[in-house]
Amino acid sequence: MILNHIHTVYFLGIGGIGMSALARYFLTQGKVVKGYDRTCTPLTEALEAEGAEVVYDDLAELVPYTIDLCIYTPAIPATHSAWDVLKEHHIPMKKRAEVLGMISREIPTLAVAGTHGKTTTSAMVAHIVQSVQGCVDAFVGGVMTNYQSNFLFDAQAKFAVVEADEYDRSFLQLSPQGSIVTNTDADHLDIYGTADTLTQEFQSYANLVNDVLVVHESVKLTSEKRMISYGLNIGDYQLQTPTIQNGRQFITIKKENEVLAQFEFILPGIHNALNATAAFTLAVESGLAAQEVAKALSTFEGVKRRFERVYESESMNYIDDYAHHPTEINAAISAARQFYPKTELTVVFQPHLFSRTKDFMDGFAEELSKADRLVLMDIYPARELPMEGITSAALLEKITLDHKQLLTPNEVLDFVTNDKPALLMTLGAGDIDRLVLPILNRYQS
Repeated sequence: MILNHIHTVYFLGIGGIGMSALARYFLTQGKVVKGYDRTCTPLTEALEAEGAEVVYDDLAELVPYTIDLCIYTPAIPATHSAWDVLKEHHIPMKKRAEVLGMISREIPTLAVAGTHGKTTTSAMVAHIVQSVQGCVDAFVGGVMTNYQSNFLFDAQAKFAVVEADEYDRSFLQLSPQGSIVTNTDADHLDIYGTADTLTQEFQSYANLVNDVLVVHESVKLTSEKRMISYGLNIGDYQLQTPTIQNGRQFITIKKENEVLAQFEFILPGIHNALNATAAFTLAVESGLAAQEVAKALSTFEGVKRRFERVYESESMNYIDDYAHHPTEINAAISAARQFYPKTELTVVFQPHLFSRTKDFMDGFAEELSKADRLVLMDIYPARELPMEGITSAALLEKITLDHKQLLTPNEVLDFVTNDKPALLMTLGAGDIDRLVLPILNRYQS
């Protein structure tokens, strides 16, 4: 176990999806876990039920200083009252990524990087290892439906599975045995400045991989280690164009014209079929049997907020998705069109970050215009201050749909109550997820 001398750990931002998984890790090690988060959520409530102490007030007097380590996320603002207290008492502090890096050097680690798809793909890899070997340590940036958790742990595990997050260059802390890079599309330009700089850092990450690097055929990286490509009808491992029957994809994967696997797959969309191909490739290249890997993928149920079918009936369907980048919106809408080709699609989208909205304004407008009807919410600022001229109203003007409107969260609920769209998607990475249960209640009433 890393940091054996640690007894009490304090998490700044304990309710984050990545932070909560790490908090659970320390709880399994018998450590005292304390933390702060801005709001009480199902994740923080679950942590409290598992033994963590969580506070929700940003008050200096609530910050513990009899602790051995503080783990923090870059999402915590510099104005938070904890910083002065922690520095005054000389508490050692580490970013979440640093601690994950230490774990990745203790146990053979399979990591998943890429601007899009890493949560779903890392969940697939974790499920494969768990299914085939019976145990895995997994730190996933979403709640895996098969396990209703973002964390798996077993002292006998032979592999750890982690997301390699490019935000804030966190993935450069890792030392993976094997890794997938799904794509290197431009994002987080508030951190990197240019797309070229982002690509350079992905190359720096690729140089950290110790054994096998699995990349989509469009990814332009190099490696001195084993480098394996995958793609749709192209690459070393080739996904054959999937067929669809009864709401399921049927997947065939070939290598050198030999069929390695055929299986039924629950998730929609070519992007998810490619993610499954990437997970399959990494697992097989890491020594797992192809047929056992395929069987595991056939039982994979997905990740919360990744094309999550919240409500289904003969006349109405409601899907929730984390999509917050034009490429992700394209994938989500394409998957909906693939599975529901004759149904009018209504999208509710909450932009995430002023900087991302500014950088990809035209891309958002193009992809959102592919819906039949659109509801925009105000931009979720997260860690940012407003930018002049960057608003949801400005984005709305660029969208070419006739049926479009800008609504508050309460107005969204009224809209759903009165309209009950035949096919509804809520998209975004902010707090739009708080509307999922109220919207579900509207459909069920």
